[in-house]
Amino acid sequence: MSLAPTIEWRDGNPHSPRFNDIYHSCAGGLAQARQVFMQGCALPQAWAEQPQWRVLETGFGLGLNFLATWQAWKDDPQRPQQLHFVSIEAHPVDLADLLRSAQDQPELAALAQELSLQWHELGPGFHRMSFEAGRVLLTLCVGDVKPMLRELSFFADSVFLDGFSPARNPDMWDEHTLSAVARLCRRGTRVATWTVARDIRDRLTQCGFEPQMVAGLAPKRDRLQGEFNPAWEPRVRALACTGLALEAARCVVIGSGLAGAAVAASLARRGWRVHVLDAGNEPAAGASGLPAGLVVPHISADDAVLSRLSRVGVNMTWQMVRRLLREGQDFALSGVRERRLEDDACDLWHPMAGWIKPAQLVRALLAQPGINWQGEMRVQCLRRSGENWQVLDAQDRVLAQAPRVVVCAGYASHALVQKALPLQALRGQLSWGWRQAQDDEFFPASPVNGNGNFIPQVPGDKGMAWYLGSSFERDSTDTGARDSDHRSNHAKLQTLLPETAGSLAPQFEQGQVRSFTAVRCTTPDRLPVVGALDEQRFPGLWLSTAMGARGLSLAVLCAELLAAQWHGEPLALEKKLAQALRPTRKSLAPKRQTEPLAKV
Repeated sequence: MSLAPTIEWRDGNPHSPRFNDIYHSCAGGLAQARQVFMQGCALPQAWAEQPQWRVLETGFGLGLNFLATWQAWKDDPQRPQQLHFVSIEAHPVDLADLLRSAQDQPELAALAQELSLQWHELGPGFHRMSFEAGRVLLTLCVGDVKPMLRELSFFADSVFLDGFSPARNPDMWDEHTLSAVARLCRRGTRVATWTVARDIRDRLTQCGFEPQMVAGLAPKRDRLQGEFNPAWEPRVRALACTGLALEAARCVVIGSGLAGAAVAASLARRGWRVHVLDAGNEPAAGASGLPAGLVVPHISADDAVLSRLSRVGVNMTWQMVRRLLREGQDFALSGVRERRLEDDACDLWHPMAGWIKPAQLVRALLAQPGINWQGEMRVQCLRRSGENWQVLDAQDRVLAQAPRVVVCAGYASHALVQKALPLQALRGQLSWGWRQAQDDEFFPASPVNGNGNFIPQVPGDKGMAWYLGSSFERDSTDTGARDSDHRSNHAKLQTLLPETAGSLAPQFEQGQVRSFTAVRCTTPDRLPVVGALDEQRFPGLWLSTAMGARGLSLAVLCAELLAAQWHGEPLALEKKLAQALRPTRKSLAPKRQTEPLAKV
């Protein structure tokens, strides 16, 4: 059954058959974006020299408001350090329509092309897109406006009310929607829209806005603009960085695997001076030293929390990887085939998946300005001293101190928080070897995932290597190689890819297969831990850890969640998903101790 098109082009103008309404006035979408919305919210003047600016929009449509705001940010020498644009859209347009709408705007064409590269797989939920090296972030919330507004938790600086006509799309303009918008505003937040209907003005006033009619964009005589200035005192959410001058803000990150490196990069990008400590003599000395790993979304029949997390996380990882690493050498967005059953007809194809060399990504993340890495720092415990956390070694010497500490040390995090969380060790052994010419006809063209996974071709210092993994053994911290794990991995391959397993059998039998063994960290509910351990009792102590075998898929997402919480930014996830990762969640509570840190 075919779905009705999102857009019909009538004489070159976009029209919605679903709502029987136009997408913008005949004056043009760009003119409307600039005069009605940007000028209505006093942009770009209002954001001059701000650390960040947050725009909330209630209808993404063809994206012209976002593109015009992005362009204004690029052209403004006094632009904010970071621009957040959060937009709700129940029915995302097709990629072809997105590009067609911008083709008559030469100044937007290049930006529209960049947007198009990330415009894919836009199912229900939040989608984070990153531009300008992470300084322009678009969060597209796909779904009906009311439930999407409930999942947002930030204060907007500007609000673009841009939906189809109130007569044709009343849910976008009713009192419940406008009240939900008001809950996301601070005093002084400016609002702009093209409609001047009396009932809309009245509802805005009831919600605490002070709307006024001003000259409109022809052929409309008027438009609305105003600001949030309620007669009552609105609630104020204290930002996590309150009391810290950002230009002097310091923090310590413990651990320089994928989790720690991603946290360091996210915070440094926001102006923090980050001191990274690691027990190893080089970054990625632990589980993140894996020679190559798959980045592929988790699939479940009930679309569980981990599945929804991985969809967002995988996309954010690829955005970062494509900016920092060398394609073909450090990663390949090759697509991954997932074997669901032995019958090939049941296989799934993941186009936005592939392999990455994790250690290369870790080093690239730590190379960002503002990060100081220090190895062979064996952290024993943490102690609160005045306004600072002190990081101590076994001799009680202070290795570093700062108002904030983020523990990203994998299973070693368990000891650093004195077993306050039920973190579990997860031993894994990877089998690998050099690809030989006689294997070519038996190897798949792309990686395969299922019960285990197989990566057929990764460039190395001696040619092309193959990787097979991985074993899973809970509550084991042994990192010694085991022949039994090689046999177990090969047995999985016999089910996953029988011909490939047969081709590699001589290498396994003759002891030519190499191994990589490490201990990962996980939780009983298989979800990572991101957030403050207990901000009331242990202010400034945070975690980003327990990503199990999915550090490549989740580390960048978790780091951005942590940084957003510190700065009061829009989250890359729905609020309820972010709450599912908190260290204080109920699934972790039973094993928490009364006094988790002996040296506080």
